[in-house]
Amino acid sequence: MLRDASGYLLDVSRLEKLASVLINYSTAVRPGDLVVLQGTTASEEFVTALFAEVVRAGGHPWVRLGPEACDELLFKLGSDEQLQYVSQLDREVITCANVRITSWVERNTKRLSRVDPKRQALASQARAPLMDLFMKRASLPADDPDRLRWTGTVVPNHASAQDAQMSLADYADFVYHAGKLDEPDPVAAWQALGESQRRLADRLEQAKEMHIETPEGTDIRFGIEGRQWINCDGKENFPDGEVFTGPIEDATEGCVHYTFPAVYGGREVAGIRLQFKQGRVVEASASGNEEFLLQMLDQDEGGRCLGELALGTNYSITEYTRNTLFDEKIGGTFHAALGAAYPESGGKNKSGLHWDMVGDLRPGGIVRIDGEVLTKNGRFVDPSFPQP
Repeated sequence: MLRDASGYLLDVSRLEKLASVLINYSTAVRPGDLVVLQGTTASEEFVTALFAEVVRAGGHPWVRLGPEACDELLFKLGSDEQLQYVSQLDREVITCANVRITSWVERNTKRLSRVDPKRQALASQARAPLMDLFMKRASLPADDPDRLRWTGTVVPNHASAQDAQMSLADYADFVYHAGKLDEPDPVAAWQALGESQRRLADRLEQAKEMHIETPEGTDIRFGIEGRQWINCDGKENFPDGEVFTGPIEDATEGCVHYTFPAVYGGREVAGIRLQFKQGRVVEASASGNEEFLLQMLDQDEGGRCLGELALGTNYSITEYTRNTLFDEKIGGTFHAALGAAYPESGGKNKSGLHWDMVGDLRPGGIVRIDGEVLTKNGRFVDPSFPQP
């Protein structure tokens, strides 16, 4: 039997199944690939399973695990110069790796809650060139040998289960169900979702404008003409289940009220309300942690502009869990990210920030494209698009 660092008895068969899907489907590791496996020391057992799959695939695994207390210590003890320091080694990892897989597992998801937001903004801004390099490599065509294939995931752990207000056993079932790992053939299930998402993306690429309204007060329009919609079917981020684009930088108008608290850098910000004019946030408020919200938005020139607009299509995920990896994929939601855009979508905004915020469409929300109803109450009108 195998136990994690907290003593929890792991379901090795499901852990190994997840590792196999990530290596053989999501990132398609090939012989000779340099594969970076990174995370905190709480990820040890999962990274070990990934390591074995990389070796079986003929790749060269390189493990980077660190104690999660280290970033907390840097924020508490480091000078401004140290916070802004960007290691050449980190740059080389992004430059040289063929594949990068990140395990987002923490023992304490709230450990940075008392860090000065200004210091977090300073560090985030300094790492903007690394994010830009990463996004450029990740956006290269699929057949380009210089393309960086990547994915990130969460495996069952106590901290995330507590955030989701679940027992660890229930959270484990939630995680594996969200990743379609309880299907007889998970890869076939992801490919089927990918086909329906491809049809949706093709339709969206014909549109000029998206208009979202919800009973909570969201009434916002996004210019999307000429932008590419990306079909996310389990290859980047796992679980997946969304289509996204980079909205036209100066064409977002209106107000958005996000349903769920938005989590970033260990901070939870509730009741976010943003007013956009000519693509930029001109008013921002929150019912909790508003100072942190404003510090993140003002960290650089691109922080108040959207870099991403997306619709969640994974109807295997129905609950909010305070983990953006899952929450932004909830079937029947939308999300928009302030900050850096993914170049493959046609988005041009640059920033050290990329913060996804999720709104629920299921209780009366409507999405229209060029005046035509696309979704109502979180469900697509066209039955050929993703369905519950």
